[in-house]
Amino acid sequence: MKKRNKQSLLSIALLTVMAAAVMLTGCSSSAGGSKTVKLAYVAWDSEIASTYVVKEVLESKLGKTVEMLQVDAGPMFAGIADGSADAMVAAWLPSTHASYMEKYGNDMEDLGANLNGTKIGLTVPAYMKINSIEDLKDSAAGDSLDHKIIGIEPGAGIMSATEKALADYNLKDYTLVESSSAAMAQELQKAYDANQPIVVTGWTPHWMFANMDLKYLDDPKGVYGGDEQIHTMVSKGLKDDQPDVYRVMDQFQWTPEDMAKVMVGIQGGQSPEEAAKAWVEANPDKVNEWIKGIE
Repeated sequence: MKKRNKQSLLSIALLTVMAAAVMLTGCSSSAGGSKTVKLAYVAWDSEIASTYVVKEVLESKLGKTVEMLQVDAGPMFAGIADGSADAMVAAWLPSTHASYMEKYGNDMEDLGANLNGTKIGLTVPAYMKINSIEDLKDSAAGDSLDHKIIGIEPGAGIMSATEKALADYNLKDYTLVESSSAAMAQELQKAYDANQPIVVTGWTPHWMFANMDLKYLDDPKGVYGGDEQIHTMVSKGLKDDQPDVYRVMDQFQWTPEDMAKVMVGIQGGQSPEEAAKAWVEANPDKVNEWIKGIE
């Protein structure tokens, strides 16, 4: 009897240990579900809007902690490729970020387009009489612009395309001025308000097209390509590590009009967090599609 009692006690002890292990495993899974999510993005107004909206959804609907990593385009792709960042919703394809996809594409997962109908190119106020990049060769036009094109961050895809445009269109006397997305927009707004000539590296969606009457210069040589898409990229381990986050990233899709509302809110004085929260609260049907299937 004593032997049986000892065996029974041993069995109970083993069952207790196993139960505890199961509970710990469950807690571990739960903790894994609440891991910090690292979102990489470039400081373009469009990508600030989209990334903060994704952040708001992950935090308010999934209870995640989101770390925002603002970097240049190269480090953004490199971060997803080496796993130091989990995801980004800012890959402009097939042209703008083609060089980064060639370098890093095999080391990340492309979840497809989250927005269609984007475009990049040289942009001017509609009141300017020039209509084509070819028109920049005119000496009077060049002099009025001080032979400058106002750009954004060095390393951005649109900057590389503009360097190529200067060469292909034989605009060797022009200087592409490196700055930032915000600085470019400020220079454009300043010139626009004064009815002065200016050429900038522009793209849509962007709030500046909602606030000013602008036009793209025709690109007969096709340097800037045609309409593009913005793709979602995730690290290769995300699906196994955080399947709920992966599902949201995979189902995230919206329109240029949606993005413009967030951008205009930020431009109007809201913080990116405030503008994103307002949009998420105003668009429950779309948000529910993004979190569909998550328990």
